[in-house]
Amino acid sequence: MPSLSATATLLPGFEGTTLPGWLAARLRAGLGGVCIFGPNIEDAAGLRRLTDQIREANPHAIVAIDEEGGDVTRLHYSTGSPYPGNAVLGRLDDTAVTARVAAEVAAELRSAGCTLNFAPSIDVNSNPLNPVIGVRSFGADEQLVARHGSAWITGLQSAGVAACAKHFPGHGDVDSDSHVALPVLDVDSETLLARELTPFVAAIDVGVTAIMTSHIMLPQIDPVNPATMSSVVLEGLLREQLGFDGLIVSDALDMAGASAEIGIPEAAVRALAAGVDLLCIGTANTDEQLRDIEQAVSDAVATERLAASRVAQATARVREFARTHIAVSGGAGADAGGAIDDNAIAEARAAISVTADAAALDAARTPAAVLRLDAVANIAVGTAPWGPFSLDDPWHGAPVTRMNLADDDPTALARTLDADASPGTIIVIGKGNHRHPPAIAVIDALRATGRSVLTVDMGWPAADRAYADVATFGASRLMGTALIRHLACTAR
Repeated sequence: MPSLSATATLLPGFEGTTLPGWLAARLRAGLGGVCIFGPNIEDAAGLRRLTDQIREANPHAIVAIDEEGGDVTRLHYSTGSPYPGNAVLGRLDDTAVTARVAAEVAAELRSAGCTLNFAPSIDVNSNPLNPVIGVRSFGADEQLVARHGSAWITGLQSAGVAACAKHFPGHGDVDSDSHVALPVLDVDSETLLARELTPFVAAIDVGVTAIMTSHIMLPQIDPVNPATMSSVVLEGLLREQLGFDGLIVSDALDMAGASAEIGIPEAAVRALAAGVDLLCIGTANTDEQLRDIEQAVSDAVATERLAASRVAQATARVREFARTHIAVSGGAGADAGGAIDDNAIAEARAAISVTADAAALDAARTPAAVLRLDAVANIAVGTAPWGPFSLDDPWHGAPVTRMNLADDDPTALARTLDADASPGTIIVIGKGNHRHPPAIAVIDALRATGRSVLTVDMGWPAADRAYADVATFGASRLMGTALIRHLACTAR
């Protein structure tokens, strides 16, 4: 096997709910750690068994997970998250609540055996057309994001789980998704420092353990390399200018923004050379993929494209992190049930914004039909149940029609829905309705029938609220529960 140092910098994902033999062997040989995703989790006890298997193979392995506490959930991937999510917390603007939620997330993660959480997202969502951040952000104001990002980090880390703030230097002002493309953030250094970097400065000030890079281009900062592969961004900006001395983690290298043109092994070499310490590889990696990465790193060192000292430095940082962040032994695992209490619902309801009048809300209490708008799944969110559709018949028997925004004809569907539904209001529920032309078209077509239509946006709504009579700023199971409670109560 090539260099152990290269092995120690790798953080792969895998398929299945038990540890594969090849991955156990690599852990015994010094693999840096493992990243857990939703499909790896069958139930709470199973997750704890899995993390125990990882630790048995390598007691110092990093066990990382994306648990943002909202739309992006791994612990509650089968049921939907019982937490509010960042945009809701930003709207409540109570840092004590934000810190408490983060501590609750940390308690679940510690029980599950996880040591590093790829959260919070401290991107400033200044572009309402952003397809990948949206409600994962605390807001569009950099000071608010800094305030709540710091509170979330403090809450998580004080409860014993390392935080990883993301996505440096800021993924909020782009209009494409780095999972499928290479976004461009075309701003100068002054704008970047005043807006995108403000939350990261605050995160560093409160002692964030790790920071994750983003696969975005900043042509006015580095016109050649995306941030993950830019020494100007990582060594110059993050290390030298901002003074961060913790662990730098790459966003997943299987994302198109990182490797579509050059392949994962070359992306790994370039990321290490730029200053990344821990290479997050992806969601369903293989022994062969890791072997190819290790060989590429070894070859790059041999040809002096990559300094051996840089690999040694990354390895030392990963091992130091692992030495100081050991999972709690024993434990039953995360509570996959995710109970939601009345206090959490009350807080969530306080973040909901309604522009519809009382009569429209009253008419929606007993809808004639509900139209669910499903876009192509955001890869970060995956296929976790969302909003009221994660609940058991919240509409008390009202028919629910599901529209695939990628394929279904909006005009034909609206016509059919109008003809089939009984008299009354049709509730239309989506996420970021204004970003999807088919969503706009079907809502317009339903309105043209003369029907009463109540639109609900469980994503980040447009400022004009033309397609968001009700906005929840999140689509977790908690927000779905809060929406149902809110509609029923406010209509009385």
